[in-house]
Amino acid sequence: MTIDVKSKEILSNLKSTDPEFILETIDKVRESGNRFILAGLIDLLHDTEIPEIKKSVLNLLSELKNKESVPVFIEAIKSEKYAGERKDLVACCWQNGLIYNEYLPVFIDLVINEEFQVAFEAFTVIENMFGRVEDEMIDKEIIKVTDALKNATEQKTYLLNGLLAIIRDIPEEQEFSE
Repeated sequence: MTIDVKSKEILSNLKSTDPEFILETIDKVRESGNRFILAGLIDLLHDTEIPEIKKSVLNLLSELKNKESVPVFIEAIKSEKYAGERKDLVACCWQNGLIYNEYLPVFIDLVINEEFQVAFEAFTVIENMFGRVEDEMIDKEIIKVTDALKNATEQKTYLLNGLLAIIRDIPEEQEFSE
C-alpha cells in the first residue's frame, strides 16, 4: 500500500508549528484516516508537549474502528521510542474495541513486565478481548503467567491471578452489556 497525496499532506500538516492548525488537521483525520496517518499521529503524540494536542490525538486513537490500525498500535506499544506513551496507547486499545486477540502474548508480557499502570491497562485489554484464540497460545500464556507469579509484587499477583481466571474463557463473540 503506497501513501497517497492526501495522506502525505495530512502528515505534513501534523508537523506544523501552529497548534490550532494541528488540531484542525486531527479533526480532518477522523473522516479519512489510514495506517500511515496513524503512525504520524503516534509520532505527534510522542513529540508534542501541548496538552490539547495530546488529548485530541488520544481521543481520536480511542475511537478508531479501522482494523488495519491494530498492527500499527502493537508496533508502537512494543517500541521503546514510545515507552512514555505506552500506558495511553494501551488504554486506547481497550477503548477503541478493535480485535487484538492474536496479540494476547504482547498484552500478557505488558502485564508481567511493565509498571502497574501500564500492566493494568493491558489487563483491561485482555479482559475486553473477544474472538478465537488458539488453545496452544493460551496454554503457553498460562505457563508464562504462572511462572511470573513466583516473583510478582502484591499488585501484580492480583492482576496475574485475574489473567489466569479470564484467558481460558475469552468469548468468541463480543459481549455487549447495556
